[in-house]
Amino acid sequence: MSIVRFYRGDPEHTPKTTMPAHLGANGILTCRGKLLLERRRDSDTWGLVGGGVKDWETARHAMARETYEELGLRIPEERFQKLAVYGEPGRVAAYQDGSIWRMVVVVFALDFPEEPALRISAESRELRFFTPEELKDIDIVITHSDIVEDWFLKNIQNLN
Repeated sequence: MSIVRFYRGDPEHTPKTTMPAHLGANGILTCRGKLLLERRRDSDTWGLVGGGVKDWETARHAMARETYEELGLRIPEERFQKLAVYGEPGRVAAYQDGSIWRMVVVVFALDFPEEPALRISAESRELRFFTPEELKDIDIVITHSDIVEDWFLKNIQNLN
């Protein structure tokens, strides 16, 4: 059962926020031309690894912390390359408890030379590396789908 609904670029259907803007950090984590995604428990959709930035930490630190929490991998924060910030209005998460957050996402990249041994966290149902072709057949969280397109699919196309 979904406990969160995501919105992006749909002002007619996006609910009005009830909470302050929420800063998050997400990663384009790749290995040999494949993108790592997690199938989320809260929405049963696929999304980028990452999560909220705590008041006391930088976005890069949050990315390293989330990578450990969600994958079981300790990665030094300086290995994450900052790619972009996605903060346009309309990038919203609406939770069952009534809280509705505007999301501002800092996106980082990290390429693994070898596929790492991953540990599934309580937040995920599954972790998997996807080829660009496989991404066409899955349901990606709407607040991540444009990030995947901008940073993974376009870069793969530029390599070919």
